[in-house]
Amino acid sequence: MNVNFQTIHFDAKADLEAFVQKKVVKLEQYSDQITNVDIAMKVIKPEVANNKEVMLKVLLPNNELVVTKTADSFEEAFDNAMDSMIRSIQKTKEKNRN
Repeated sequence: MNVNFQTIHFDAKADLEAFVQKKVVKLEQYSDQITNVDIAMKVIKPEVANNKEVMLKVLLPNNELVVTKTADSFEEAFDNAMDSMIRSIQKTKEKNRN
């Protein structure tokens, strides 16, 4: 599984990158067919509440899943995106079984 991490309009601290890497590895529990994971984090201008956006894109054979979440912090937005992505992966696996 190849992981690409991109930040837009800010520089990520090492602890944020470590947080993301640690969580992204857990996606392999839900599908061993994940080939690529793209993570894009950006600060939405102007500075207001809920201005941290996380886009999570997972590539599976013959499928691409994309989730975008916004929150007050990148960690919260990433956790919400991961929860949605896990549900999307499970739905995709269920559809492929039938």
